[in-house]
Amino acid sequence: MSEQPTHLPDDFRTWLAERGQDAYALVWVAKGSEPTGFEGTEAPRVGESGIALAGADLSRITSQDVTHGRAETLRRWLQLDDGIRHLAILTTESGTLREHTPGELAAELLHDPANDEARLTEQLAGWFYRRNAEAQQGLELGWIAAAAAWTCHMRALASYPPPSVLTPSLERAGELDEPTADLVVTTGLRTVDLIDRLERPYRTRTELIEDWHAVEPLAADVPALAPMADWLLDQIALRDASAQQLRAVLEPDLTDYLRDRRADGALLGTTLVLDAARAAHLAQARDTVRAYTAAAHSGRESEARQLLDAFPVPARDLSTSGPAATWRENSATAADAVEDLAAQRAATGAEDSTDYLADPELLHAATSYLAAREAQLHLRHDALGRLAFPAPIPRELPEELAPVAAAQTQRRVIEAFGTLERATEALEGQLHYQLQQPVPAHRRATTDAESDLLNRALGVLEHTRTDGVAFDEADIRARLQEAMARPAAGRPASTGHDEAHAQALAAAPAVPGMDR
Repeated sequence: MSEQPTHLPDDFRTWLAERGQDAYALVWVAKGSEPTGFEGTEAPRVGESGIALAGADLSRITSQDVTHGRAETLRRWLQLDDGIRHLAILTTESGTLREHTPGELAAELLHDPANDEARLTEQLAGWFYRRNAEAQQGLELGWIAAAAAWTCHMRALASYPPPSVLTPSLERAGELDEPTADLVVTTGLRTVDLIDRLERPYRTRTELIEDWHAVEPLAADVPALAPMADWLLDQIALRDASAQQLRAVLEPDLTDYLRDRRADGALLGTTLVLDAARAAHLAQARDTVRAYTAAAHSGRESEARQLLDAFPVPARDLSTSGPAATWRENSATAADAVEDLAAQRAATGAEDSTDYLADPELLHAATSYLAAREAQLHLRHDALGRLAFPAPIPRELPEELAPVAAAQTQRRVIEAFGTLERATEALEGQLHYQLQQPVPAHRRATTDAESDLLNRALGVLEHTRTDGVAFDEADIRARLQEAMARPAAGRPASTGHDEAHAQALAAAPAVPGMDR
């Protein structure tokens, strides 16, 4: 038995199997980065961390203890659970991890004739009392949080604390009365109903919003409910057109990563890890979409509008620009991104798409996402094409305007990525991902060329960041006036009409969108 958290051995499954047939591992599970996006998440199993599922990232766990037997394992879990972090119970059978809830262990022990039932009841009552005492207090919030925690972790034993557990807990707190007992039972039944509704195949946005409003206040005191609250918020966002447009603008391009996972990533013998930069950008995008969705459906319309205004949807181009077309011709990942977007659009409009036919709000939000994503993808490819394949400055362009023309590439990159620094992070992250070994078979022929292309764009971007000059409207206007006022070689001096035109240009008010 280890009293302090320790790092996991390299082969955790084998290591745990070697501890014995009745060995259980108690591990703390950190929150995952959720790299698969909104559609890639199934309804959470409330009370479980999901760390034993296929493909789970075992680097998220820290070993706390190894116990033997159900009774000792449950006793240690009840002692160690702090109501803040997720403490998972794991076993391994034939090299496969399995996660257990404390309620499963308690139910098995209760049916074991050799078990001391009185001692088990006392341990459960002590844990339930502590969940109340350590929760936020006031207006019976402690008992509500404790009842919800019981349902999350112990519903395999009972949906709410049985009298043998509830009565001593209330006595210890000096609150043994019928209203408090009824509150605990009612909260437990309501929480079970919420959990059961997660399994329904079709839910309207109104139903999802009602459930989220019920779960969200409890999640602060019952961390086991936090994944449920986040999942409900994501499902609401998937049915909100504005939320999906915001998502389309903010999410990084993960085409290479998602294609690797769909192709032969599982056959490589190793787990393909999304680069840290794009994983961070994806998490930021999800947090922002969740913040908008929560505000939009909690009566905070002005806050929601501010988020939408901060990240406007780019206008859809009627045709592909030259830089974007060049980038797509040379980048296999960019071509794949366009192809995947077309496939998503075809799947959304397919006649047999029963999911969308059953939920018109989901269909409307999906089409809004695809339209905004197409515009955003074009903007990014246009910016990258300008970086990797810069157009030569026309010889006829006055010297004063040459830096202005170069600055348009900088402006385009900022429009596509938000900031030059964020663009650098995204490109460096994608380059790091491309160079991971072993390279999946389906992109071995393109990885070298893709890496060279990313390096070329990064080099120009770095030069833009260090030597580039930012121009605002006043700077551009001044340089334009200077160029117009200087007679060109072989051209007659400016006439009175030219001077009048220059003066009128200087005096003209700025019209947003016209001079940019």
